[in-house]
Amino acid sequence: MLSQAPVELQARDVFCERDDRVLFEHFDLNLSGGALVQLAGPNGAGKTTLLRILAGLNHDFEGDVLFNGEPLHSIYPEYAAQRLYMGHLAAVKKSLTALENLRWLTSQWQIDEDRLVQALEAVELMGYEMTPCQQLSAGQQRRVSLARLLVVPAPLWILDEPFTALDKQGVAWLEQRLREHVEQGGAVVITSHHALQAVPGLQVLDLSRWAGDAL
Repeated sequence: MLSQAPVELQARDVFCERDDRVLFEHFDLNLSGGALVQLAGPNGAGKTTLLRILAGLNHDFEGDVLFNGEPLHSIYPEYAAQRLYMGHLAAVKKSLTALENLRWLTSQWQIDEDRLVQALEAVELMGYEMTPCQQLSAGQQRRVSLARLLVVPAPLWILDEPFTALDKQGVAWLEQRLREHVEQGGAVVITSHHALQAVPGLQVLDLSRWAGDAL
């Protein structure tokens, strides 16, 4: 069940550079429950870097990032429980089974095992619960990772290219899950080359607007 905690993620005048190149500067964001922000821009624009900053995982920037009015660095343990970050890789351990991976990926929330099994069934992995992920296809491994979206109670999702390796059925399922999360009052920040369809509260931000010049 989705946490009923308020959701208010803000970025104020954020500046970040890498290898003597300004990725973005003066970046502002105001994201609240019921909204989805899709970050767009060419490869190398800094989309993943910005997601990691918003997730509290990258501190190499200037400016402020706040959650419910508090700086992330001062409330990080509480913040980490309220946000789900998914990187662009499936992040599964190939020697572990699908169920073992999902248990590991959701360990900080201590989800009941029956719910984990049901989540794997819901992403079309019934019968694969005890299969080592090294025997699964790339798309199936992605589904193991995405099963978190069914059980983790975090109201804020930060997702980096979650549509990678999904077939048409998987894409449709993920689009529906995003719609449901937003309609339930959750918030999403996502990077994807996929054009999202009919997601309420959708706002597309092209990072090229905040790109800096090479130093």
